[in-house]
Amino acid sequence: MSDLKPIIEALIFASPEPVTLKALLKLLDTEPKEDVEAAIAALRQDYDRPGGLQIVEVAGGFQIVTRSEFHEWVRRLFHERTTQKLSVAALETLAVIAYRQPVTAPEIAEIRGVNTAGVLGTLVDRKLIKIVGRKQVVGRPFMYGTTREFLERFGLNDITDLPKVEDMSELMGFDIPLGEPTPQTALPFESASVEDSGETLADVDNDSSQ
Repeated sequence: MSDLKPIIEALIFASPEPVTLKALLKLLDTEPKEDVEAAIAALRQDYDRPGGLQIVEVAGGFQIVTRSEFHEWVRRLFHERTTQKLSVAALETLAVIAYRQPVTAPEIAEIRGVNTAGVLGTLVDRKLIKIVGRKQVVGRPFMYGTTREFLERFGLNDITDLPKVEDMSELMGFDIPLGEPTPQTALPFESASVEDSGETLADVDNDSSQ
C-alpha cells in the first residue's frame, strides 16, 4: 500500500485526462485489483482534508484538481483562457442537448424557438458536443450528444449525475426550455461521426440549419 499510493498519485497527477481504474490496472499489471482499489481509496482519504487540491471522480476516471473555493485565484493565473465564455444561447443549447440527447438540430430549434446552427458549431468546436448518429427520418439529420470533455468541464462522472433541470436553471440564471419529453425509443439513429461520414464542420452547420 505504501508503495502503490505514491505511484497512483503520480499517475493521476501527470495525466492530462481523468485516469480510469482500467487504465491504472493495465499500468500496474503486476498488482492485484483489490490492492489498487484499496490504494485509490486510501489516497482519496488522504486528500479529504483542508488544502488546495482534491481527488475527484469525473468522466469515469480520477483526477487531481483545485478546490472550487480557490477557482477565482486560479482564474487570475489563466486569465486569458477564462475570457472565452459561452453565451447564454450556447449554454441553453448545451443544456437542451445534455438533457434530451440524442437530439437533432431541428428538434433543438423547435424547443428553443430559434435557429441553432451557429451555436452548434461553437459547441462542436469547444468539444462539448459531438455527432452521435443520424435520425432515420426524411433528410437524415445529425443527432447530437455530449462528450467526455463536457463531463470533465462540469465535474460529472457520467450523464446520470446531471442535476435536476430546476437546479441547473437556477445555477445558470435562466430557465432551460426542454419541451415535452421524447421517449428515447422514438429516436432511432445510425451511429456516425464527422470523420466517419467525411463531412466537415461547415457541412454540420449547413445540415443543422435545415
